[in-house]
Amino acid sequence: MSDPAIRVDTTSQVPPYEQIRAQLAALIRTSRLVEGERLPTVRQLAADLGLAPGTVARAYRELEAAELIRTRRGAGTRVAALPSEPHAHDANQLTTLARDFTSAARALGADTEDILTAVRDALDPGPASSSATADSGAGGPKTAAVSAQVTGMRNGLEQQA
Repeated sequence: MSDPAIRVDTTSQVPPYEQIRAQLAALIRTSRLVEGERLPTVRQLAADLGLAPGTVARAYRELEAAELIRTRRGAGTRVAALPSEPHAHDANQLTTLARDFTSAARALGADTEDILTAVRDALDPGPASSSATADSGAGGPKTAAVSAQVTGMRNGLEQQA
């Protein structure tokens, strides 16, 4: 996957706003979304994901409270500078995300080794990554994973600005 994408699994026990919040936080913390980069509007991301705007708004509010994004009237929502202190992760949230990923991977037919390889590739992405063909964007019927290509939306939003 070359462009960052936000996916929402409606079958997950994790609420959609939390899935959005966690994915955007990860993209910001791993510098796939960089300081000053504009995020899609609440309405645009909600429409792209097939969710209510309030769901996306809640995710954005929580990201703003965590000082990962900032919203300015007329300037939109942008990625904030990363805090200087290291971020402590929530072990329960990490376990939940791992379970959700594992469940989704198993639904795609992946075995344990495939899952471990995908995780290793995600932790150390490189040109020789074996997951280059892994995510074709087809989530199957179980995953209402509407993919919102953040990079594509970013370009469209910059043209509107």
